[in-house]
Amino acid sequence: MGDDARLRAVVELAQAMAAVHTLRDVSRAAAEGARTAMGGSFAALSVWERERGRIRVLVNSGELRGDEREFPEDEWYPLHDFPEITGFPHAGGPDGPGDGPRAWVETASDGRDARRYGSRPPDARRAEELRRRGRGCCVVAPIVLHGRAWGELYVAREPGEPVFGPPDAEFAAVLASVIAAAIAQTERLEEVRRLAFTDPLTGLANRRAVDVRLDEALERHRTDGTVVSLLVCDVNGLKSVNDELGHEAGDRLLERFASVLSLCGAMLPDTLAARLGGDEFCLLAVGPSADEVVRMADEVCRRAAELETGQGVACGVASTGDPIGPVRSARRLFRLADAAQYRAKAARTDKPVVAGREGTGAGRAGGDAVVRLADRAERGALGSGDRRTFRGLDV
Repeated sequence: MGDDARLRAVVELAQAMAAVHTLRDVSRAAAEGARTAMGGSFAALSVWERERGRIRVLVNSGELRGDEREFPEDEWYPLHDFPEITGFPHAGGPDGPGDGPRAWVETASDGRDARRYGSRPPDARRAEELRRRGRGCCVVAPIVLHGRAWGELYVAREPGEPVFGPPDAEFAAVLASVIAAAIAQTERLEEVRRLAFTDPLTGLANRRAVDVRLDEALERHRTDGTVVSLLVCDVNGLKSVNDELGHEAGDRLLERFASVLSLCGAMLPDTLAARLGGDEFCLLAVGPSADEVVRMADEVCRRAAELETGQGVACGVASTGDPIGPVRSARRLFRLADAAQYRAKAARTDKPVVAGREGTGAGRAGGDAVVRLADRAERGALGSGDRRTFRGLDV
């Protein structure tokens, strides 16, 4: 491959990785692009898991052999089988600082025909692995991220194909650098997304994440009738804890309740635990029945009452699986859950209040006390939808 062709290959690789936004997709684009650019039959991208002392394969591309899968669940190799990666702790290579990351070539041949371009002699075990996989040669290039070895790019050719040479190793190192830049960008984007949709104190999802997920869930409800349920609760007694024990104690109460909420949310599949702000939290369940969600809400209340500080929670539930009338918007479901939570707070009950199951005539949406409260708030044209909407209304 000439210089112009290799330049085009680098540009195409960069463009393919820029078009996707998750590490999984970037890894696949990297492996496929590098395989094509290097004229290989197979390529893989692996990450160095330092805490486990192993190299784990993220993606395989091309001609798969034996137990190889495109996205393997548990394909990894002990670090001592790939010691070269430890020679790249910084930007310098194993031959000394400033050399830059070096790629190397290995062949499946034995004896004097065995070749390896790099700083170490041929490894019989690695040659045997190539033969076992039915491959003739490979080139391996370290991926260096933020000055540290992150993983490896591996590209192989079939027996009988031209053996990779030093220029190929140099080209593989260039491709690994392009891949490293794309991975770094993906990690930055993922961190930005994580921060944008995560509450910094508790680590739960935030209101923005709930809004996005709820809009998607209600679209499913409109399309196929999927049950969507919202549990909204306030932590009682937070102000007293802050006043008497200090705000650090108040933060600890919020963190501990967040753990309770996360634990209870795990009782049901496809449930999102979130902090809406201040002492307000919620669980959004998509799919489970209304009865299952109410049982989960009971568990939230029970566990919250057992916390060493605070005074339990006031909890309200609204579910499209109950007789609450049509739910055409996220605001409507929030309004109903808020109304149920407000009734729970006013009644000082340690049990959840459930929209559609309150008061005489609960079999009809219009006869339910919570639904009537939500309707009155909406008729008042108060658009915020938070607790304050219900102040002054008869509960």
